[in-house]
Amino acid sequence: MAAEPRFAKTHEWARTEDDGLVTVGISAYAVEALTDLVFMQLPAVGKKVKAGESLGEIESVKAVSDIYAPVAGEVVAVNASLPAALETLGADPYGAGWIARIRPDDSSQVAMLMDRAAYDAVVKSQPH
Repeated sequence: MAAEPRFAKTHEWARTEDDGLVTVGISAYAVEALTDLVFMQLPAVGKKVKAGESLGEIESVKAVSDIYAPVAGEVVAVNASLPAALETLGADPYGAGWIARIRPDDSSQVAMLMDRAAYDAVVKSQPH
């Protein structure tokens, strides 16, 4: 069974899978805040990323937002069907709405992210 997702302050989540890869997506809060998604740019498979570096972009009718890598490593898979079905992000942000899978340089980086309770506290403290 895969671990619970951990969260970055920039609203990405990361979950270490049984195979050691880290699945990355954006939180339900982020999807709700963006509203009316119209475009997504996925990272390239093989791209090396640093934690906190832009992994791709998501665009709503309101704004274009970067999707940041919550961990450093190599992108080994992307959810290629997602850009054509952005509603999946709202319907299942922690499952079918995953964005990329990263082979982490250091698997302990995921543990340094916030757990759900800490993330929920951050979200509650943000102005709406």
